Amino acid sequence: MSSLLIKNGFVVTLNDANDMLENGSVYIEDDKIVEVGLIPEDKYQPDRVIDAGGNIVMPGLINAHHHLYSTFARGFVPPGEPARNFKEILERLWWKLDLALDAEDVYYSALIAVMYAARAGCTTIIDHHASPSCSDGSLDIIEKAFREVGLSGCLCYEVSDRNEKGEGIAENERYIKKCKDAEDDQMAALFGLHALMTLSTPTLEKCADIAHQLGTGFHVHVAEGEIDVQLTFERYQRRIMDRFLDFGIPSPQTIFVHGIHFEAREMDLLKTTDSILVNNPESNMNNGLSVTPILEMLSRGVLVGLGTDGMSSHMISQARAMYLLQRTYRRDPRVAFGEAAEILLQNNRAICERIFKEPRGVLAPGHLADVIIPEYVPFTPLHANNFYGHMLYGLSFSRVSTTVARGNVIVENGHMTGVDEEEVRAKCVERAKALWSRIH
Repeated sequence: MSSLLIKNGFVVTLNDANDMLENGSVYIEDDKIVEVGLIPEDKYQPDRVIDAGGNIVMPGLINAHHHLYSTFARGFVPPGEPARNFKEILERLWWKLDLALDAEDVYYSALIAVMYAARAGCTTIIDHHASPSCSDGSLDIIEKAFREVGLSGCLCYEVSDRNEKGEGIAENERYIKKCKDAEDDQMAALFGLHALMTLSTPTLEKCADIAHQLGTGFHVHVAEGEIDVQLTFERYQRRIMDRFLDFGIPSPQTIFVHGIHFEAREMDLLKTTDSILVNNPESNMNNGLSVTPILEMLSRGVLVGLGTDGMSSHMISQARAMYLLQRTYRRDPRVAFGEAAEILLQNNRAICERIFKEPRGVLAPGHLADVIIPEYVPFTPLHANNFYGHMLYGLSFSRVSTTVARGNVIVENGHMTGVDEEEVRAKCVERAKALWSRIH
């Protein structure tokens, strides 16, 4: 058994009572938190002690929708004319990039992104993967990156018919079974789908049959651009949520991503099926898309989560973008501030409770020992009623000095402890250069 004591921190528990402890401590054994509070230094004999130096100590953050495979797009300029709409963005950038990925690209694009997630204080990632030229076994490759860094992950493969009918179905089925048979809870799985606009009826039927047999939920893009809604209605005379209901896809374990063009009735269907909706504000802005009606969804009782959609691994920045975008869109400075913070800190945790066995996102006994120490000593009063302001205006610009994931110190003094960052970055430059040369 290993043990760790984090002491002298401004401990933000995020528990139901929203307890905050000045000069507080967190004691950890193996991968679980044992005690949180004002712990006498002689109570335990830990293997290691970390002095937080008065900085905030808080739970690790959660990303509810990522695309790790998109990492090597940074700095890449797609050939040809710039894309004019969402459909062209997919066709000219993402569908060319993912098709060009080989196994080594999949590994390094995941590894560097998971490393930077750890450095940004994110300890759990729900990822959505695509690599049509390297689909079989691709989720094992990504899992290897997670285990080498030490984060927790939920993986899926993006099934679509755009390259090959039903491509990725077997990979989802295999990996879901693997996770269900695994002895640990570090990795979980959902059944990945791209979007209705790239899925035929036979493919949807097969995916639904397998997922229902396995007792798993789905992870799928919905109504991100108008084209998804239009094509679905033209082909089937059905709205997006109606079409998914035809195959029994909505459920408490299903993550629908975006939902920008949902009608009020479809938002109600999210609630009645207890499905999840994940918003990705920076990605939507980057693609020139409209604004997801998250406040309307929240008012209906929908579980709304927050992701990055491959834009980055920095979750506090996403929460900040979420509330600023909602205020700009509504021309109302009274809205979305508290909602955005709660979506990040509470709702993403609730999503994980539906996917993983181990509770996380709270500093409390029995919870997963995912703990971060940002370099942030408050210089104005900090208490339970104003922590969101400190988070969105202070922590969003602060380096994370220490990340503890599953009880292991994986980031120390802002750098990885178990991975050679310089070597990985050099390899990524090499892989990205070769990848770009294959995209035409």
